[in-house]
Amino acid sequence: MLLMIDWAFVVEKLILISIILLGSLGVAMYATWGERKVAAVMQDRRGPSRAGPFGLFQPLADGLKLFMKEEIVPDSSTRFLFILGPGLAMLTASMTSAIVPWGPDYVTDSGRVIALQVADINIGILYLFGVVSLGVYGVMLGGWASNNKFSLLSSIRAASQAISYELAMGLALIALLMLTGTLSLRTIVEQQHGFWNDGYFTWNFFKQPLGFIIFFVCATAELNRAPFDLAEAESELNMGFHQEYSSMKLGFYLFSEYVNMFISSAFMATLFFGGYNFPFMDSVQAGVPQWVFVAICVGVLMAKTIGFILLFMFIRWTLPRFRYDQLMNLGWKKLIPLALINMLITGAVLLFFFNK
Repeated sequence: MLLMIDWAFVVEKLILISIILLGSLGVAMYATWGERKVAAVMQDRRGPSRAGPFGLFQPLADGLKLFMKEEIVPDSSTRFLFILGPGLAMLTASMTSAIVPWGPDYVTDSGRVIALQVADINIGILYLFGVVSLGVYGVMLGGWASNNKFSLLSSIRAASQAISYELAMGLALIALLMLTGTLSLRTIVEQQHGFWNDGYFTWNFFKQPLGFIIFFVCATAELNRAPFDLAEAESELNMGFHQEYSSMKLGFYLFSEYVNMFISSAFMATLFFGGYNFPFMDSVQAGVPQWVFVAICVGVLMAKTIGFILLFMFIRWTLPRFRYDQLMNLGWKKLIPLALINMLITGAVLLFFFNK
């Protein structure tokens, strides 16, 4: 029995994967520039201004510097795992983008449907949590394989923090899944079509505001962003789990954080803020060519994503770092009970108001 391969489908997916991967790296690269500019505005200074107009070439200069620096592998390190750590961190950061629906399907003149999503799997949320759970191994391997006590302490902090906040994040999403009845991100986006329907908002944020707040706080902790940056507390642990790294191994760890921030922002926009949906989209779709409508939808999702990235940056340069006991108390004694209460309230509302 011959296996028939749809080569057009394979080419479509390879092109989409390349665009998403290169786009993620581009966004991550210029997110470093954006963060320095946001910090400069909040601290009443200029930020990057020398390398190119408005400092736009600064990320290219930083990347070139990382490429040109000497590669150092400590003699006392476990060499294979030391090299594997940053690669695993970058791999898991990139894998999560596979299930994000970046826009509506594009139908060609011949009737072929091109989906702007690498993989529309019916267990997308489960896949997300599986990959996110693997991400902490990159941090743990880097800290342990360095054979540096400060790096090891940092990686242990990061692992316990990730475990603590993944629980509350999962419980917050369970309430959302009870509401949507699906694990597929494509279906969740389609349920949020437009902005208003049957006398109420379609976006899940208006149906699960507490769930979104819990998810956002947990996502900030999962990203090791301030005020949850205990794994990279310079004043306590010298530098963190990547203290012994240099050149592009260090660059992979730094890039993976910004790629994770970009993809997490895209997930929050997809799950709670309608994804590529926007008000009056049906009227827009009827008045413009299909490819223009698809481009507008992709632009809407990117605008929402960039909005969340800026919010992460504002929080970093506004709030001070938690103490570690405060970090754990917030996760175990505040967010998990709140997520359970939110889940119970959601179940009660669905039972008494929608199942009659």
